[in-house]
Amino acid sequence: MSETTVLIVPGLRDHAPRHWQTLLAERLPQARSLPPMGRDNLGLEPRIQGLDAAVAAINGPVLLVAHSGGCVLVAHWAQRTTLAGRVVGALLAAPPTFDRPLPAGYPSLEGLDAAGWLPVPRQRLPFKTLVAASRNDALGEYQAVCDLARCWGSELEDLGEVGHLNPASGFGLWPQAQTLIARLMR
Repeated sequence: MSETTVLIVPGLRDHAPRHWQTLLAERLPQARSLPPMGRDNLGLEPRIQGLDAAVAAINGPVLLVAHSGGCVLVAHWAQRTTLAGRVVGALLAAPPTFDRPLPAGYPSLEGLDAAGWLPVPRQRLPFKTLVAASRNDALGEYQAVCDLARCWGSELEDLGEVGHLNPASGFGLWPQAQTLIARLMR
């Protein structure tokens, strides 16, 4: 069997050189990254197509490592793709609660709906998943994220108070990601 490729799935952001996903991709020999599409390009459909193409281009099993909006992308993609069987697992870190208003500076519910993100899928995901949840994430209320993890059939990892797990919250390097990836690959 081929070595598992880690595919990094960013959220609704532009490239961030100090983001833990960027740093993780540099540390893992068998990693690829989906290009970030940025907040100004909110359409869900091109992101689903991009994820599908990236998984199709990988020879062998895939482990997805998604952050924020990338978690919701994975849930939408899993409902539509024929490639879900190639995925051995997914680390879903700091998923947002897109079905509730987000703080200023983030897309509105109307904008998310118009771009195809709503409703957020709540069906069980067809591969092993681990949701890493923050207790003080302004983009994802903890109990709502726990409910989402339950719907997705995910194992839940309580990260404590880590904000949105991004550079603004003090993450750069997030060594726990590699521990959680290793747990998913067992």
